[in-house]
Amino acid sequence: MAIELEKETAIAVDLEADSLFHYREQVCLLQISTPSENFLVDPFVLKNLSPVSPAFANPLVKKVFHGADNDIRSLYRDFHIEVNGLFDTQIAARFLGNGETGLAGLLKERLGVLVDKKFQKKDWSKRPLPTQMLDYAVHDTSHLLGLSAMFEKELRAKSRLSWVEEECELLSKVRQDQRGNEPLFLRFKGAGRLDNRGLAILESILQWRDQRAKERNLPPFKVLGNAPIMEIAKSKPRSKESLEAIAGLSARQREKLGTSILKRAEEAMQLPEAGLPTYPKTKRQEVDAGVSRRVKALKAWRTRKAKEMDLDRSLVCTNAQIQSIALISPRGQEDLKGIAGLRAWQRKLFGGEICSLL
Repeated sequence: MAIELEKETAIAVDLEADSLFHYREQVCLLQISTPSENFLVDPFVLKNLSPVSPAFANPLVKKVFHGADNDIRSLYRDFHIEVNGLFDTQIAARFLGNGETGLAGLLKERLGVLVDKKFQKKDWSKRPLPTQMLDYAVHDTSHLLGLSAMFEKELRAKSRLSWVEEECELLSKVRQDQRGNEPLFLRFKGAGRLDNRGLAILESILQWRDQRAKERNLPPFKVLGNAPIMEIAKSKPRSKESLEAIAGLSARQREKLGTSILKRAEEAMQLPEAGLPTYPKTKRQEVDAGVSRRVKALKAWRTRKAKEMDLDRSLVCTNAQIQSIALISPRGQEDLKGIAGLRAWQRKLFGGEICSLL
């Protein structure tokens, strides 16, 4: 198969993982389609996938994915496979101003192909995989080459292909985040709004949940959801009766997990003030009136431009890019090169207008 892949000019790729069912996500199935064949690769049997690495690394073999972000990370994490020559049909759809960017919707709208997504959230680590799930897996890649050819033609007609290629090149370099020993609350939505005592309870419960999830080989949310954990951190319960007021905590969970939850909460309540964690506060940057005026002008320009081009505003310019541009206040095209995150296609297409506006 690997030898055949290197002879192709384009292949379609997808993968299935088990993040909804196990503590550590792993790739459970790799799907690859050429114009004439569909392959399903079982990494549980073929543990060494290095034979396909050359085809994936070769930029002359186009790799067509749909929504490639997590796939790129997972391929590198599990197999050290690097992807060059990426073409992401989801990115392409966005740059064509397509309102629908989900694969099932695009296949129906563009190719008249109906794909049932009911197997998307199934446990792909189970063996043997039922025939229906194997059929579903094949359909996730067998139509991608036709869809990408259609999108490339439209992007060329609109002179936007190079924009998508630059975005895909950047996406192909993403890698898994390294957490290190940082507190778990730093990745918990809403943690910054808690007081220090509530933050201590939150961290204590998150550490307990993570350990329990690891022992049971479950994703943490299947041990206890984020919503009740946040309620526990806010309300600081100290008795089984007080747990009854926690929204989202079922009677069964109170019975099975209540004692452990209260123990971890109590441990956090006993911490001395000096030992409490603090949420790192972002130092608010003083913005002068000139910067504010430039931000307002750039956002108004972005809205007009997005409407004119039939594009999502964030594709024209993100809020972070606008903030950076307003702070630097470029006078010419050369100044734009110093703005982190600004794409080459954006500088080329909008640079003159932005500098004139400012």
